[in-house]
Amino acid sequence: MKEENILDVAILELAKMRHPSTICPSEVVRWVYPQDWEEFMPDVLQSMMRLFQEDKILVTQKGATTDKNFLPTGPVRISIK
Repeated sequence: MKEENILDVAILELAKMRHPSTICPSEVVRWVYPQDWEEFMPDVLQSMMRLFQEDKILVTQKGATTDKNFLPTGPVRISIK
Protein backbone atom coordinates (compact mmCIF):
# COMPACT_ATOMS: atom_id res chain seq x y z
CA MET A 1 0.00 0.00 0.00
CA LYS A 2 1.33 3.42 -0.97
CA GLU A 3 2.09 5.73 1.95
CA GLU A 4 0.22 9.03 1.67
CA ASN A 5 2.30 12.18 1.67
CA ILE A 6 0.84 14.74 4.10
CA LEU A 7 1.17 17.51 1.52
CA ASP A 8 -0.64 15.42 -1.11
CA VAL A 9 -3.52 14.91 1.32
CA ALA A 10 -3.50 18.58 2.32
CA ILE A 11 -3.61 19.77 -1.31
CA LEU A 12 -6.56 17.52 -2.09
CA GLU A 13 -8.44 18.37 1.11
CA LEU A 14 -7.96 22.13 0.89
CA ALA A 15 -8.86 22.13 -2.81
CA LYS A 16 -12.06 20.19 -2.01
CA MET A 17 -12.93 22.55 0.87
CA ARG A 18 -12.46 25.64 -1.31
CA HIS A 19 -14.13 24.24 -4.45
CA PRO A 20 -15.15 25.89 -6.78
CA SER A 21 -12.49 28.47 -5.90
CA THR A 22 -8.80 27.84 -6.51
CA ILE A 23 -6.02 27.74 -3.94
CA CYS A 24 -2.41 28.82 -3.88
CA PRO A 25 0.33 26.28 -3.03
CA SER A 26 1.48 28.55 -0.20
CA GLU A 27 -1.97 28.29 1.41
CA VAL A 28 -1.45 24.54 1.70
CA VAL A 29 1.89 24.76 3.48
CA ARG A 30 0.67 27.57 5.73
CA TRP A 31 -2.24 25.35 6.74
CA VAL A 32 -0.02 22.35 7.51
CA TYR A 33 3.17 24.09 8.71
CA PRO A 34 2.14 27.58 9.92
CA GLN A 35 5.46 28.35 11.64
CA ASP A 36 7.99 27.31 9.00
CA TRP A 37 5.84 27.22 5.88
CA GLU A 38 8.44 28.83 3.58
CA GLU A 39 10.81 25.89 4.10
CA PHE A 40 8.19 23.53 2.65
CA MET A 41 7.42 25.41 -0.57
CA PRO A 42 9.65 23.17 -2.74
CA ASP A 43 7.96 20.11 -1.23
CA VAL A 44 4.43 21.36 -1.88
CA LEU A 45 5.32 22.26 -5.46
CA GLN A 46 6.68 18.73 -5.97
CA SER A 47 3.48 17.23 -4.52
CA MET A 48 1.38 19.60 -6.64
CA MET A 49 3.09 18.51 -9.85
CA ARG A 50 2.79 14.82 -8.98
CA LEU A 51 -0.96 15.17 -8.32
CA PHE A 52 -1.32 17.19 -11.52
CA GLN A 53 0.47 14.49 -13.54
CA GLU A 54 -1.84 11.90 -11.93
CA ASP A 55 -4.87 13.98 -13.07
CA LYS A 56 -6.11 14.53 -9.53
CA ILE A 57 -5.88 18.34 -9.67
CA LEU A 58 -5.54 21.15 -12.19
CA VAL A 59 -2.71 23.67 -12.07
CA THR A 60 -3.36 26.96 -13.79
CA GLN A 61 -1.48 30.16 -14.39
CA LYS A 62 -3.36 33.29 -15.44
CA GLY A 63 -6.41 31.09 -16.03
CA ALA A 64 -4.70 28.66 -18.43
CA THR A 65 -3.73 25.08 -17.62
CA THR A 66 0.04 24.69 -17.30
CA ASP A 67 2.22 22.03 -18.93
CA LYS A 68 2.32 18.88 -16.79
CA ASN A 69 5.94 18.25 -17.74
CA PHE A 70 7.43 21.47 -16.37
CA LEU A 71 7.23 23.22 -13.02
CA PRO A 72 5.75 26.62 -13.84
CA THR A 73 7.55 29.77 -12.79
CA GLY A 74 5.55 32.46 -11.08
CA PRO A 75 2.23 32.26 -9.26
CA VAL A 76 -0.04 29.28 -9.90
CA ARG A 77 -3.47 28.21 -8.71
CA ILE A 78 -4.68 24.73 -7.83
CA SER A 79 -8.20 23.37 -8.27
CA ILE A 80 -9.73 19.98 -7.76
CA LYS A 81 -10.77 18.00 -10.85
